[in-house]
Amino acid sequence: MSIPLAPAGAAAAYRAADALPNAASPTGGAGFGAALTRAMEQAVEVGREADAVSTRALTGQGSVTDVVLAVGRAELTLQTAVAVRDRVVAAYQDVMRMPI
Repeated sequence: MSIPLAPAGAAAAYRAADALPNAASPTGGAGFGAALTRAMEQAVEVGREADAVSTRALTGQGSVTDVVLAVGRAELTLQTAVAVRDRVVAAYQDVMRMPI
């Protein structure tokens, strides 16, 4: 079972990636980009897990409680991903507005 992408988890992943040596190295896998990639992979896995739990429930092999919890995790993960995206877009727009 994957850990859902939560603001606290994303912050912890960023701090962990920032604390590693050669954090700016694109090939080292320890930079911010790698942390963001791992977070997005986890977000996709949470969505897939919610789909699998829903499918099991539809076939009579799962419970409604499991479906509600899995869909709730997926929804929170999606909301967090959208919030991060909005912040990145806003930061990009701020940089583009800066005078040279």
